[in-house]
Amino acid sequence: MADPLIIKICGIKTPEILETAIDAGADMVGFMHFSRSPRHVTIEEIATLISEARGRIQTCVVLVNPDNSCVAEVAALGPDWIQLHGPETPHRVEAIRAEAGVEIMKALPIGTAEDVAHVADFVDVADGILLDAKPPKGADRPGGLGETFDWSLLKALDPSIPFMLSGGLTPQTVADAVRSIRPYGVDVSSGVESAPGVKDKRLVEAFIRNARAAQ
Repeated sequence: MADPLIIKICGIKTPEILETAIDAGADMVGFMHFSRSPRHVTIEEIATLISEARGRIQTCVVLVNPDNSCVAEVAALGPDWIQLHGPETPHRVEAIRAEAGVEIMKALPIGTAEDVAHVADFVDVADGILLDAKPPKGADRPGGLGETFDWSLLKALDPSIPFMLSGGLTPQTVADAVRSIRPYGVDVSSGVESAPGVKDKRLVEAFIRNARAAQ
């Protein structure tokens, strides 16, 4: 029996959508602490959301190239995970993990075979790997920004490396992704939104339902 698929709903900003994700059976929720993102939430808002989620669902705070004081401030909130979504090196990821004392998810942008080859550099320094689409050239923030990447690139990845899949997933595409890529988890943000940063309850529910059915 395969392990159950981990479903992460990222970029949650409101208690209402947090409740939707929990009620619909998600395993993890992500809160974005990055001012240039339409999904940005303040430290105070994250503290409230984490306290509401604690003991009910895993929580993950997404940071982009954070400095040590930011890491310490977020770690003090007691999330289950900190996700690093910037250009952090393996050495920096290892240092943040040691300092934060919480599990670290490293997001890695995939656009070329070379990107796939670099995934192995992070396996021993992070607790989880998330593979995302490379942002378009000239983008002002990291992440797939609603785009998928060429999943066939992952054929070159060492099959012993577990990863979560992100980047342009939607309720319509997640089942195919689960069946064809076989990630241990899937992560969605813009694919369940009606407008940038605005989660849609029905899309969240459909995404979770379709991902579970595919497994």
